[in-house]
Amino acid sequence: MKIATFLHNDGTPRLGAVDTSRSTITDLALAAEIRAPEAMGYMRDALALIDGGEEALRMARALEAAAPEEALVPLASARLLAPLPVPRSIRDCLVFEQHLINYNAQRAKETGQEPATISPDWYKRPFYYKGNRFSVVGTEADIVWPDYSNNIDFELEIACIIGRKGSDIRPEDALAHIFGFTIFNDFSARDTQAVEKRMGMGSSKAKDFDTGNAIGPWIVTTDEIGDPHRLRMEARINGERWGGGNTSEMYHSFRDMISFISRSETLHPGELIGSGTVGTGCGIELGRSLSPGDTVELEIEKIGILRNRITRRHSGSGSAAPGTPEPHRNR
Repeated sequence: MKIATFLHNDGTPRLGAVDTSRSTITDLALAAEIRAPEAMGYMRDALALIDGGEEALRMARALEAAAPEEALVPLASARLLAPLPVPRSIRDCLVFEQHLINYNAQRAKETGQEPATISPDWYKRPFYYKGNRFSVVGTEADIVWPDYSNNIDFELEIACIIGRKGSDIRPEDALAHIFGFTIFNDFSARDTQAVEKRMGMGSSKAKDFDTGNAIGPWIVTTDEIGDPHRLRMEARINGERWGGGNTSEMYHSFRDMISFISRSETLHPGELIGSGTVGTGCGIELGRSLSPGDTVELEIEKIGILRNRITRRHSGSGSAAPGTPEPHRNR
């Protein structure tokens, strides 16, 4: 099942089930109102559906299968939003070894130094940072270039959405805690990131800016995905293939990520966990940069295409030095 959040007619976000073969979306709340009023609470939005667990998903499948004509919306006439507009949290891991190898090689090429080696600790655990859950947008949304940066990059990632609460989850049980998968583009201000790395505290303003997290085009439930570690991935800029790979290249699997993150910590339905960038899945690995007006397309097998355009708004107050926040001014 493909779960979407969309706008149609009155401009109110609606929960939908996408049928790509028919190019339609079933308005699940309207279908429930007509066919199964007892299901309406689950069809309010994506979080309500995820919180409802297997019962809610069963009802959603039944509503899609027997959707009344009034609840069917042409996909072309709907505006897709982020399928999960406000995740309960965002954690983004770094599990593709080739991404690190490529990054280190490119940095060595730029500086004339020997490539850095990957820390042995990286091989022992899936490191992650926490992102801004309020800056999430969907496919076709404009990504607004932050005014404190001169270097914005894309990142081709797959993300899982947690569907079942749990803590101290064993690796062999981890996949059963996933509701579904989506594409994640973790846009990054690379010049700001370089400054923040020197502080040793992880990313902050390099990642935290409005529209900085794009997910979509929908969430595909686990039954449609099958093995999430055997999916082709590709990144295209303005229609040109820049890079990509396969989820089989993960050094740490989703089992590893979920098991590690849940150690002495409860994971809740609606939390998002990203894989980190696949090798050649971003510009910095390739020595290439985005420009305002560029269209970024990320495609993952069995999920679809996440497409966003880069825009830049120029303020009249001038800009800070690359990667540097505006200085504090006393008032």
